[in-house]
Amino acid sequence: MKSLIFFLIIACILAVFYFSWLPNPDLGTETYLPSWLLVWSNIYYNLRTAVPFVAIGFLLEAATNDKKRSGSSRLRLFVENTAISAAVVCIAEGGQYFIANRSPDLTDVFFGILGSGIGSLGFYVFYHFLISKNRINAK
Repeated sequence: MKSLIFFLIIACILAVFYFSWLPNPDLGTETYLPSWLLVWSNIYYNLRTAVPFVAIGFLLEAATNDKKRSGSSRLRLFVENTAISAAVVCIAEGGQYFIANRSPDLTDVFFGILGSGIGSLGFYVFYHFLISKNRINAK
């Protein structure tokens, strides 16, 4: 299960880099994406940055969940996971500096970190819901 989680984290990060480093910020050239998604992503330009980071935040929390049970501080792990997400979004935005028709945007960095935080919170809610449901069913 751990290797699947790490594979999904890497896949999400590669997707972030791919879409961040396209020559045209308008995703209309990406014909394999559904048209409703293309329209939405071009309307909510900065918000679309947060979407993959929700998954990254969720998956990073899932990957470090064993460390939490072994005594590591939840806050420390949350800060580490947020730092990883911040590094990824900063690299993605920094790479846009070298691409014609693209420019780094500090708002995208904010939305990437915000998305990661929402994903982390989503993991905690999901995980605690499952734990409490399992405890009720075990009784």
